[in-house]
Amino acid sequence: MASTPTNSRDNDKSNSNHDSISVDVETTMQDLLASEDTDGNCLITIDDRGPKDFPLGRYGISGESMFDVQGVYQLSNLLQELFLAQQQGRTTATIKRAQLEEDPVHRLSRLITTTWWDNLTRRLDADGLSRAAPDNLTQRRDAEGIMPTVSTPESKSSLRIYVPPGAPEQFAYYSTIARDRPAMNLDVQWLPEGEVTADFIKSINDQPGILALDMEAVDLQGQSVTKQMKGVPFIVPGDQFNELYNWDACFCTLGMLDNHLAVVKGIIKNFIFEIKHYGKVLNANRSYYLGRAQPPLLTWLALKTFHRTKHEPDALDNLKAAILAARKEYHAWWTSTPRLDEESGLSRYRPIGKGSPPECRPSVFAHVFKPYATKYDRTLRDVSVAYNNGSISEPDLDIFFDHDRAVRESGHDTSNRVEGVCADLATVDLNCLLFQIENDIASTIHTHFNDGLIITEEYAIPGEKVDAVETSRLWRERAEKRKASMDKYLWNEQKGIYLDYNTVTRQQSTAEGVTCLWPLWCGAANKSQAEKLVEHALPKFECIGGLSSTSESTRGTVSEENPQKQWDYPYGWAPHQVLAWDGLRSYGFHNEADRLAYRWLHTLTETFRNWNGTVVEKYDVTQLERSHAVDAEYGNQGRHFKYAPQEGYVIARTNEILKKGRLTENADSGGR
Repeated sequence: MASTPTNSRDNDKSNSNHDSISVDVETTMQDLLASEDTDGNCLITIDDRGPKDFPLGRYGISGESMFDVQGVYQLSNLLQELFLAQQQGRTTATIKRAQLEEDPVHRLSRLITTTWWDNLTRRLDADGLSRAAPDNLTQRRDAEGIMPTVSTPESKSSLRIYVPPGAPEQFAYYSTIARDRPAMNLDVQWLPEGEVTADFIKSINDQPGILALDMEAVDLQGQSVTKQMKGVPFIVPGDQFNELYNWDACFCTLGMLDNHLAVVKGIIKNFIFEIKHYGKVLNANRSYYLGRAQPPLLTWLALKTFHRTKHEPDALDNLKAAILAARKEYHAWWTSTPRLDEESGLSRYRPIGKGSPPECRPSVFAHVFKPYATKYDRTLRDVSVAYNNGSISEPDLDIFFDHDRAVRESGHDTSNRVEGVCADLATVDLNCLLFQIENDIASTIHTHFNDGLIITEEYAIPGEKVDAVETSRLWRERAEKRKASMDKYLWNEQKGIYLDYNTVTRQQSTAEGVTCLWPLWCGAANKSQAEKLVEHALPKFECIGGLSSTSESTRGTVSEENPQKQWDYPYGWAPHQVLAWDGLRSYGFHNEADRLAYRWLHTLTETFRNWNGTVVEKYDVTQLERSHAVDAEYGNQGRHFKYAPQEGYVIARTNEILKKGRLTENADSGGR
């Protein structure tokens, strides 16, 4: 592992031989903040202008002395240790020098492994509902008091859970909780039989609720119903996001396979449940996401998990269930009308819904509604409400929000690469994922099921013969056909880059996204294409702190009409980095992969070190000192805490890379 760089503004050292000291938590914490937290935000960072020297020895209960703590990193660690002791109800704490001087890479890895994953784990059962069911998104949106797309008078006084018609055990279970625990104020509702329509989804936007997930029976003889079932665990991204998100959870699992395997297996079970009962792996399990999926990664996750669990007796059965479910989603959602473009053979993001997305802070759409506020001589709030309740009709707004829902299904919400056009785009990223699924299913059928997968009734698509046997050949042919279409419609030989394809205009997009590197990850690029990607495309995204989500030219000049978006230059996201590293390595570009990994992990570690343990979702990869200062759409998740982070925004296998130390000491520092 490359050594952690020092910071000239943070000369961390101590001048005592004492290894530990016992202190009064309240007094020490108050005085520490009074001395060092000069901006009053309950954090100790490089922004503070305190002395950077705290005489901890003066606070020793047993008369210890000469235990000074110096430098931002050690001082913030002290604050974190005191706060955690306070949270545990302790009045005194033993502060160890090793805790304060702990290498930031080791400390970050330890916190992720021992604390943060546990704090991000949820279950939808009697013990977990009060934590998992509250809707932080709509609560924060409603708190803005501006341009509400949804009014939620009932949601403020109750927890609501929607149960699919094929899960009567869950309905009975939650109904029992509602009866036996009236203080919880749990509202249990059935979803309708048959296909869920855009009109239905919109009709319950004023009654949002969590969507039921999988449960497992617990063999406890004589116990109450609420003790006989347990929610299958899942992971949430953190901060305001308190539900099971599809691709966020998949990328989280890369850092969980070593130490939190039960949760990883739970996530897969919950995804299978969603496909069975909701027709797809949902964007997230909230009622307003019923018509929307997210980038499909189930086969990739299932195979990674199988390789870790293949010694377990049920491993092959679990893999089979995941492959069958992914196959069902592939046919019923991703390659069906209107997502499949018949002419190109490529797929698009096309969810169902009406109106503006109710989970968003409405101010996100101020620039969209502004012309209509002028047109109708009404406030932004009034125009938003009128549009969403149907009292005004604007076809152009309908089209905009069709594309906006597609942007959100793509996971890249929002970006100039896809905004205003996403529902018409056969994107590089989606078709890479489908190419991966086709190859995953083919290899799994061939390797693990003797080249014959039996299609059981619960996973059959409408009109399909039950117990039919499917071979790997069909899936290989699908993958080959998709690769040919990607070469024809997505690859630009002259520019040396993959570009999204507009299935309406029948032209390639000119917008450049870092997902152009995904064909390396899924193996869709040939050797010549890979070399050209590295030569021509990679420099468009590589910055001092890692890869940006789009090129600068795609982002354009930021203005009131073109606000900064979180999936555009100069912001970078962990999974984009990881897939690029893996793709580059698979084609032999090890130096480039190591360089990019070093850049990203340097950014992450320095932010953690200088900003009180901060770990965020997005980083500004064009600069190092304030790379966490990202503010677009939802705000940068992971910044909203005081004293100590208790979950971070931990996505992708940052933790795995940190622990394995795969970077070289002399990683090339070239590039922008």
